[in-house]
Amino acid sequence: APEIPFKDVAENAWYYEAVKYAYDNDIMNGVKNDTFAPNSNLNRAMIAQVLYNLEGEPSVKGDAFSDVAEDAWYFDAVNWAAENKIVEGYGDGNFGPTKAVTREQLAAILYRYAQNAKYDTDKVADLTAFPDVDDISAYARRALAWANAEGLVSGTLASDGETYLDPQGYATRAQVASILMRFVKNIVEK
Repeated sequence: APEIPFKDVAENAWYYEAVKYAYDNDIMNGVKNDTFAPNSNLNRAMIAQVLYNLEGEPSVKGDAFSDVAEDAWYFDAVNWAAENKIVEGYGDGNFGPTKAVTREQLAAILYRYAQNAKYDTDKVADLTAFPDVDDISAYARRALAWANAEGLVSGTLASDGETYLDPQGYATRAQVASILMRFVKNIVEK
């Protein structure tokens, strides 16, 4: 019997162990019972749900966003994350639950989650070695420097041989599973 139920996650895939870890620890589920969609982008509702799962699905008060329906599978997760200032909306009352999460947004959300959980967020790395350091939005600079220092985000090797942070690129579900596995091992379990 397969160790995980996802037919689209091969045992020799670079992200297999991370997906297995996220699945085994109830951090991430598939998009269907037998499908993980490793190369699909993670959206804002999904990252809120993942962190809500990691937190043990605490009780929720309120209804923060007009575009998050009460019967949506992510309603409690998004409202919990908003209550705890882990996620923010777009300033117009909307959260944008189906919008893909960029790598810098993911770092910022994890940074705020770590701060909320009272984990140490003082460690930061010098990101000037990355050729795309100037592409990082001002709000995400410290979060990405922290994520890099903690070994959560190390960059991606491009065809030109350079390693890029790719802050504006979208985070795939496989990348997020890998980052979350490192987050739990490097920060939560420390």
